[in-house]
Parts: sequence; C-alpha cells; structure tokens
Amino acid sequence: MERYDLVILGGGAAGFAAATEADRLGLKTAMVNGGLPMGGKCVNVGCVPSKHLLALGKALRHPRHPPFQSVGPATPAFDFGKAMGEKDALVLGLREQNYRQVLGSFGNVKWFEGRGTFSSSNVVKVNGREMEGDKILIATGCSTYAPPFEGLKETGFLTHIEALSLKNLPSSLIVFGVGPLGLEFSQIYSRMGAHVTVVARGKRVLKTQEPEISEALRGYLEEEGIEIVTEARVVHVDRTNDGKMVTVETPEGRRTLTAEDILAATGERGNIEGLGLERIGVATVDDSYIRVNEFLQTSVPHIFTAGDVTGQRCLETVAAKQGKIAVENAFNGAKRKIDFLSVPHAVFTDPEAAGVGMTEEQYMAAYGTCNCRTVPLDRVPRAVAVRDTRGLVKMVAHHETGKVMGVHILAPCASEMIHEATLAVKMGLTVDDLIDTVHVFPTYSEAIKMAAQAFRRDISNMSCCVE
Repeated sequence: MERYDLVILGGGAAGFAAATEADRLGLKTAMVNGGLPMGGKCVNVGCVPSKHLLALGKALRHPRHPPFQSVGPATPAFDFGKAMGEKDALVLGLREQNYRQVLGSFGNVKWFEGRGTFSSSNVVKVNGREMEGDKILIATGCSTYAPPFEGLKETGFLTHIEALSLKNLPSSLIVFGVGPLGLEFSQIYSRMGAHVTVVARGKRVLKTQEPEISEALRGYLEEEGIEIVTEARVVHVDRTNDGKMVTVETPEGRRTLTAEDILAATGERGNIEGLGLERIGVATVDDSYIRVNEFLQTSVPHIFTAGDVTGQRCLETVAAKQGKIAVENAFNGAKRKIDFLSVPHAVFTDPEAAGVGMTEEQYMAAYGTCNCRTVPLDRVPRAVAVRDTRGLVKMVAHHETGKVMGVHILAPCASEMIHEATLAVKMGLTVDDLIDTVHVFPTYSEAIKMAAQAFRRDISNMSCCVE
C-alpha cells in the first residue's frame, strides 16, 4: 500500500490550490481525479468557456445596437461551429498552461486518474490501487441536477455542460432557472440568435441580489428579446414533433411554451455519491453536501473538505481559498477560516451584477434599521459620456459608525468595480474613507465614491469635481 501525507480527491480549483500549498510544505501528496478533466469545472465547463461566449455575444450585439447617433448599425457575420471550436481551443490551452504544466512543476505531488472511494477512513482505493493518507481532502466539486418536473427526464434536456458542446445553434430554447447560470446562458444563446424563454418559480431573477438590481437586469434582458416568465409552476414537459413543450401555471393562467430544446440551470449538488462516506462516518447535509466546521473539518477529524462540495459558496475563488486553508489547518493547526462577508461575487450578464457584504435585507434583519444609498449610473459622468448608463450602485453603511457593510453593483463592468468595495468591507473602511480617496475621472468606479457621498450630501445637485 502506498502511503502519503495527503490524499486529495478532486482535480479542480480546490484540489490544485491544496496541492500547491502541500507541495510548498514538502508534503508527499496524491491527487485523485475521476470526474471532469484536469482543472475541474471552472476551466472546462464553467467560468472560462462561459465568459468567452458571453464576450462573443457582446461582439455580436453591440454593433447591431450602437449607442451613438453618428454610428449606424451593422450585422456581424457569425459561424456557430467556429465559435464552439474557438471555445474548445481556449479551454485546452488554459488546461495545459494553468494545470498540466503547473502539476509538472510540483516535486511532491503525484496524479492519479480514476474514481476514488474510501476503503477506510485513511485509505482510498483508485482502480484497485490502495493509498493511505495521514490526512485526506475531499474536493470533488458539484454537478447540476434536473428539477423533478413531470415528463422532463423522459423528454430530455440540456445541462450547461451540454450547452457548451452543441454542434448546432438551436433556433429556440426554454431555460429553467434565473440564477447566474440560467441568465448567463440565456443571454449567450439569445445574442447568438436563439429565441430564449426563461421560466422561474419565484417572482424575480437573481433573488439573492438587491431587488433594484433584479428588477433592472430583468428589464434589460427583456429589452434584448429574452422572455422571462416568473411565478410559473411547471405542470408538465412533453416532446413535440419538432421540439419540446412546457406547460406552466402562472397567476394569469395556464400557458404552453415551445422550443427546440430545454436547458435546466436550476441548481447544483455536491459530488458525494460513490465515495463511500457512509462507510467511514462522514456526515452530509441533505445527502447533497459534506458537513464541515468553520475550519473545513468533516465529522472525521483527519478528513477535510474544500470547494463546491461543501455547499457553502460555489465560487472558484472560494474553492481555491478553501483548498489552501484546509492544508494549512490540517498540517499546521492554523485554525484559519473564511470571512464570507468580504467575499465578492459576480454575474457576468451584460450589464454585470456584482456584490460584497450585506444586503439591505440582511442589514435590516441584523440591526432593525436601514442605512442605504443608491446611485443610478445616469448620474455618473463616464457612463453618460460613453452612452451606457445601464445600472446602479447601492451601498449599505453602518448606521452608527459609517462603516461600509455592503456594496451591490449593476454596471457594464461591475465585476471589475467590486474590488474597491471588497477592500472597503474587508478592511472596515467608512464612507468618509471612500469620499477622501481620490478616484480617476471619469470612470465607472466613481459611482462607488458617489454612493458614499450620498450619505453626506445631496448628489443630485453636485458638480463632477466635488470632494
């Protein structure tokens, strides 16, 4: 039996971050990967290919809808097959550069292809081969799951993985789900030329975002031609002669929606099936995720967990941070933990939505009062100058100290703007600290400073240069 200081189950962001730290510490480490190709979800079927296709969608739409009167519309040529080939080449290149070459640089890490299962709490079996680890890290990620709609399984559907590998562009698509995944793929395929209908059980899109952001983003997507049906209960899914049909019940009555195909983007579950967790006593949450404490330990103390399989925040950045922290806690007794309040998140629709810290609802629940300001982008000189005022910035500040408790942005570049806000939340800065910080003019990021200024003055009557 082979013996290791650390056995890592999973070859994605959490696994590679853990392996990087383990190699730095000189730990003899085995990486076991039996799911997606090396690199996991982000590089293969997540962040990288989807953001590439979202950028492609911008390149298709914006020439058709120029914001300047002096520029006429143009229709770019588009080849769907070439687009998917470009995406595949990007994925292969980054998998080689950011993962395979990185793995080759490790002196203490050995890679094993195959599904790992627990023989005992310290022993993992891979393709009949047993390896023992003093510590074990489960970083197997998560997978999409289909909602239990009557007839859906029999009718057939796409997950986002299949949607990234289609050979032909569907003429129409019904999307279940109004979270980041559903909205991003809706916009991708709509801008490529498909007629997209989005179906949601709840009242609004991106329900974890601020209501103002949800409402505004829905309006922008609908202006592009994406149909969004909310408060819709799916009654049945059927196959038709030339596609698929979804019957929904809405407050206005029963509707029948038809499309060439269906994309299910309603949620994810941890990849825990077949690991043998019940055999060794690792506790789970709703048979979907692994239960961990704040230091990423499972119910078996020498077994740690990191990444999406924890069900805490399904973000590549969190997975990587947890992978490193898990190794530090396991071997150095560091007792490190993540402050999720200062972890930013983004949705890469156009415009983008991003946020960090507390929402107004969360602040109200904690303090029983509201201390928020919202600045529409039509107040921001840069947005006006470039003729793209879609969006807003909303800031939540502590009602006594003025500390920035949360910032939520809808803007063309919200994912880039959010980092100033992240530092403000992480470092406990106040609105006055932001006001006192000189910003480049004109930029979209000035909207963050203006939101801070709104706590101290009437910004509706303010020149560009007011400090």
